[in-house]
Amino acid sequence: MRSTGSSCVFDADLTACADLVRRADPSRFRATMAAPVAARVRLFPIYAFNVEVARAPWVTNEPIIAEMRLQWWRDVLAEIAGGGAVRRHEVATPLAGVVDATGVRLLDALIEARRADIERAPFADEATLWAYLDATSGNLMRVAARVLGPAGEGAVRPAGLALGLANWLRAIPALEAAGRAPLPDGRPEAVRRLAQEGLAHLRAARSCRAEVSRPARPALLPLWEAGMVLARAARDPAAVAAGRLDPAPIKSGTLLALRALSRGW
Repeated sequence: MRSTGSSCVFDADLTACADLVRRADPSRFRATMAAPVAARVRLFPIYAFNVEVARAPWVTNEPIIAEMRLQWWRDVLAEIAGGGAVRRHEVATPLAGVVDATGVRLLDALIEARRADIERAPFADEATLWAYLDATSGNLMRVAARVLGPAGEGAVRPAGLALGLANWLRAIPALEAAGRAPLPDGRPEAVRRLAQEGLAHLRAARSCRAEVSRPARPALLPLWEAGMVLARAARDPAAVAAGRLDPAPIKSGTLLALRALSRGW
């Protein structure tokens, strides 16, 4: 990745980061491609890091191997925080160019939260689930916003929670197939209540739009589908287990285009 003034060039590492996100996290990829090029340069390494960390617990049935994969990324973050040489890697190398010490701390907490995916134990209660979503989706959004511009916690925290829940609900069939008990209470009334709480977080985030500077707005653009997903889950809780939460492609694409044009989220 190279940046000179306002001009940004996608080198081989950054292109690899973008391709990783495209394959593993298509919603964030589409949202990032709808952002200005200068924002893409900073967001793709962070989202690629998230892909690497999020999939580490699932690519093996051996907990010790999964722990080693997560520790590898913690070591990368320690090298970045140390300010010295960072190991050569198509994601680690560009990541080192965009995150600061606070970003490293937030991403390290994200890795720690992902250890719950290795254990695959049920969440004790909804508070534990929300804490997990705040440490994963929430911290990812905090770092993404941080590398772009000022953004207040009053907007970013509930936005991260709403997006985290929407993505978690969309992943329920895959999580169950992988042996995870993804919800503390899977009864329809509990799922509906959870989705309604997610919608409340989304409304709270949008009520604080003024806290998000114009440069930081692309970090919140991945929210574009969250409202549709959460509303469907609240309206039809059975759609969660059935994997029927994805918005219609035309509706989703149109909404993303409108959000990108308006610089809204």
